Amino acid sequence: MGLSQTQKDLIAGSAGGITQVLVGQPFDIVKVRVQTAAPGTYKSPLDCAAKLLKNEGPLGFYKGTLTPLLGIGACVSIQFGALEWAKRFFGRRNGGKELSLAELYASGAIAGAANTIVAGPVEHIRIRLQTQPDNPRLYKGPLDCARKLYAQNGIAGVFKGQVATVCRDGIGYGFYFLAYEALVQRHIRKNGGTREDISPLMSLGYGAIAGYALWASIYPLDVVKSKLQTDSLDPKKRVYSGMVDCFRKTWRAQGWRGFTGGLEPTLIRSPFANGATFVAFELAMRLMGGDKHEHMVMPDPTA
Repeated sequence: MGLSQTQKDLIAGSAGGITQVLVGQPFDIVKVRVQTAAPGTYKSPLDCAAKLLKNEGPLGFYKGTLTPLLGIGACVSIQFGALEWAKRFFGRRNGGKELSLAELYASGAIAGAANTIVAGPVEHIRIRLQTQPDNPRLYKGPLDCARKLYAQNGIAGVFKGQVATVCRDGIGYGFYFLAYEALVQRHIRKNGGTREDISPLMSLGYGAIAGYALWASIYPLDVVKSKLQTDSLDPKKRVYSGMVDCFRKTWRAQGWRGFTGGLEPTLIRSPFANGATFVAFELAMRLMGGDKHEHMVMPDPTA
């Protein structure tokens, strides 16, 4: 008995997610530390990377990797599973025609929102592990961190920053998958064939562009999310009461520069991590016998 299309979507998404973590983790830890450090702690992202290497060694760049390796793999699996479901849903509604830009954006937004049930706590735990001091260490590992977060604040402690995560991913992944799928549709419209005929190199390039579309649409929100998730768990010691308060205080303290911390490593990381994600997804899908939604990326015969 063969795999169902949904199972293929989830497995290929997991392959993409694991690849994304392994490629992007060193850049991500520098981004998070620059985003959440007090002003003046680092002269630049390169200074942050140099200090991290000096103080924690090469493995410091993979600090807290176990959580995203498992969690982001699950997140990306959910993303692609929800994306493909939404594309098939809109494809049935429009009679199998090429999906419109609005339908592609909606599919991506659904995928982004769906993945936050896992992404929220996973990223919170990862950020706590990435920013904790080496001596004394607050958490022994991901499970210990999750346990202590729950012990301090219950389920709200584990899902701290969840509203910001939903807003970020709903908006960002709308643009992310819109960019990638629109480029795939354009490629097929121009060259014919199906998405299986698109070379890995082209998928890499389209994924890189999609990554830039993602971050261009949400970077300030990502900064706010990181600040909220590293804020104190003790309500009496919290710096921010919520998203709006965080925006306001960050603007007052640093102006627009307060929303660009860690941008450089993110822009450097994005084409590699996101390009690799889509290549891994597409190749995994082909190894499992291809996908079944080519009709949704073929040219509209009525156009």
